[in-house]
Amino acid sequence: MYKKSNRWIIIIFLGLSVVAFLGLSLVPLFGALLSNSNPSTPNEIASDSAPESPYKQIQDEAKGYELVLEREPENPTALRGLVEARLQLISVGLSDVQELLDPLDKLARLNPQQTQYTVLLAQVQQQAGDPEAAATSYRNILATQPGNLEALQGYVALLLQQQRPTYAIEVLQSTIETAPQANQLQPGSVNVPAIQLLKGQVYVAQQDYAQALELYDRLIAENPQDFRPVYAKAVVLKEQGQSDQAQALFSQAVALAPAQYKDQIQATAQQSAPATPPPATPSTEEGPE
Repeated sequence: MYKKSNRWIIIIFLGLSVVAFLGLSLVPLFGALLSNSNPSTPNEIASDSAPESPYKQIQDEAKGYELVLEREPENPTALRGLVEARLQLISVGLSDVQELLDPLDKLARLNPQQTQYTVLLAQVQQQAGDPEAAATSYRNILATQPGNLEALQGYVALLLQQQRPTYAIEVLQSTIETAPQANQLQPGSVNVPAIQLLKGQVYVAQQDYAQALELYDRLIAENPQDFRPVYAKAVVLKEQGQSDQAQALFSQAVALAPAQYKDQIQATAQQSAPATPPPATPSTEEGPE
């Protein structure tokens, strides 16, 4: 039962595993589940499915977990199972993101050391239209774990959604500047290269390609054996239509990368470049309030 209940964590955090890779993905955790452009309606599912459809079974499972939680409001297995079931129902339009708030809030409070629950809660709060609550959840993690990549990635994504890239850069730069003290207290707690790469992606998101490329070049010079800035630079050059230079860097990144990342790099290299290169003019944005 525990393995099944953990499946939703594994599935959702596949998106976050890219943080260890590059720190590039700024898409909300629940984007793939909640932004289905053509979700099935309950009526469509009812007419197209057999009486014992998987969705009916999932609904029954959710009700079962709810009954357990009426007796044991803090039962961790039931809370995880309920979140898993509701996530699956949300993906087909049979549940609402609001219904994830209560069980995730309880999981976060019951497991303060397992920050993935708080990160997931923050993502749900953001999807549910409460960015202030989401920001508070992220800041609560970062107050004690300033180098938590999942929280930093989520917080930066939230700030970009709020059109606050300047503040996002300030948050990341502050984390980089205080990293020596944090790493002295807890060695390895702040992964500076990964945060630098996340900073570079903020520049890319704002189409400030000059700043991004300057950052990637510096990171490559500092650690020539790190494939991540090489790959990041290749992606930017490809987006700008500089295919020959990009392909050379993709090949270099493949040669440097661990085996588990080589296929991903090659797949990106083989994707078609945009027909029109994006503008290279940096975006302007007001500072933090």
